[in-house]
Amino acid sequence: MVQETFGSAQGPIDVVVIGGGVAGLSGALALVRARRSVVVVDSGQPRNAFAAHVHNYLSRDGIPPSDLLAAGRAEVAGYGGKLIAGKVSSVERLNSQGEHTGFRVKLANGSSIDTRRILVTTGLVDELPDIPGVAERWGRDVLHCPYCHGWEVRDQAIGILGTGPMAVHGALLFRQWSADVILFQHTAPALSQEQAEQLEARGITVVEGEVSALEVRDDQLVGVRLRSGEVIPRQALVVSPRFAARAEVLRSLGLKTADLEVAGSVVGSYVPADANGATAVAGVWVAGNVSDPLATVVAAASAGLKAGAAINADLITEDTAHDVAAFRARGGVRKCQERNGPHHEDGRDQTEQFWEEFYRKQEQVWSGRANPVLVDIVESLPPGTALDLGCGEGGDAIWLARRGWRVTAVDVSLTALKRASDYAATVGVEDRIDFQQHDLAHSFPAGTFDLVSAQYFHAPIAFPRDRILQAAARAVAPGGLLLIVDHASFPFWSSHHNSHMHFSTPEEVLAELKLSPESWRTERLETRQRQVLSPKRQSGTVADNIIAVRRLPKRGDLHE
Repeated sequence: MVQETFGSAQGPIDVVVIGGGVAGLSGALALVRARRSVVVVDSGQPRNAFAAHVHNYLSRDGIPPSDLLAAGRAEVAGYGGKLIAGKVSSVERLNSQGEHTGFRVKLANGSSIDTRRILVTTGLVDELPDIPGVAERWGRDVLHCPYCHGWEVRDQAIGILGTGPMAVHGALLFRQWSADVILFQHTAPALSQEQAEQLEARGITVVEGEVSALEVRDDQLVGVRLRSGEVIPRQALVVSPRFAARAEVLRSLGLKTADLEVAGSVVGSYVPADANGATAVAGVWVAGNVSDPLATVVAAASAGLKAGAAINADLITEDTAHDVAAFRARGGVRKCQERNGPHHEDGRDQTEQFWEEFYRKQEQVWSGRANPVLVDIVESLPPGTALDLGCGEGGDAIWLARRGWRVTAVDVSLTALKRASDYAATVGVEDRIDFQQHDLAHSFPAGTFDLVSAQYFHAPIAFPRDRILQAAARAVAPGGLLLIVDHASFPFWSSHHNSHMHFSTPEEVLAELKLSPESWRTERLETRQRQVLSPKRQSGTVADNIIAVRRLPKRGDLHE
């Protein structure tokens, strides 16, 4: 298995780059220079393999594409990146206890690589007009981009093959490089009066009728043959291919392509992504022609760099979260509080600021899936009303709403609430969830609920956790359930297992709630093990406390 060669002792690879063109290598270079473990898998089929040279790439203008890629591979390898010649057959998400933990990239040769993040830079396929001679001459004297090839065909007899609404635009563009330009009407729409005037004013001849073949002599284009049999002498022919994104590898993740429209006509497909290349699937980025079919070589390289930097930032956020958890387990929060003194005012501003910064650092923090303990315990319950404390980006709340619950979802971060609300609207459950902002140390949602859920209710800043959980218990309606899931022990990677710091047992958490035994029934009180990855990507188990108590359907309340 490939992961046995690359990094299995330390856990999964940080990033697998699928596609070794300029976009993929630029992203890989940014990542290896950021000291990330990177594997680039390349099938050796770059889009510009048919071209003799790369142009408009500052300081490398005129370099053969193969030489540019060879230099890029050497630079990535020089920083410790690994390169594999092969084809990726599929990608699957990895999950542990219902939580997303990375991806498995499967290669056609049967090997696989486990990775935390994926950058897909597989480019596109130029689907050419079905005219004899076009495919054979592609990249030489049959071309499409004036900025890639215009200088090389300057002052030559250039033909423009009209196949869509951009035919006139192409003719006017290439007129900048040559005074001898002919537009072959072929299958393009009829010219408007304005277009006809523009072409005539620029000295561009329009030839009616469809093109049937190319005339080639001594391995050079010499003319364009019409269906009438007439041959029009030409030295270069400009065609407009359909740009088909190479996105097959993303289908196993549920990512679909979108239509690329130009001037109201579909001219290809692409994978939608944000400005940094992040797709709709958390942990997956795209760059280059697979997401921007019109990008030139230097633009694709720039997109790869941006995606690589965004992936590194995303990994830093994840690594920091793991380290904070370990830091807290070692008693670091208490020590920081002793060293730094009391929080600003009553802690309200600091709490909101912390969580806003936490969520703003990346576009998606959590997997979007419901907590597996919540699913296990609540799945069999009839839908009712639910209160989700610390809802974050809404994974639990939306899962509940999709099962028929009416949910009040609470968080202190407006950024998290906005994402959760947008997600709820996307899946069609926005009318079943009331999103509210509360700093629970100072305000609490009104009403009582059939289910009150507090999942991993912790923070690396001080807050009155016991008081909030007691308020949560008061919010449980008669017959309703209070579900608390807590971290229960030191992480296995901690070096301070013998510290005096105390972790509450489920029994101690239950005692802190101060529940009346006449009014409550304990349904779950246990410590459960689950598989996780350490900050250094080592696999192991950690312990969680699970406390599930039901309020009996009769009068009674907390001891005051």
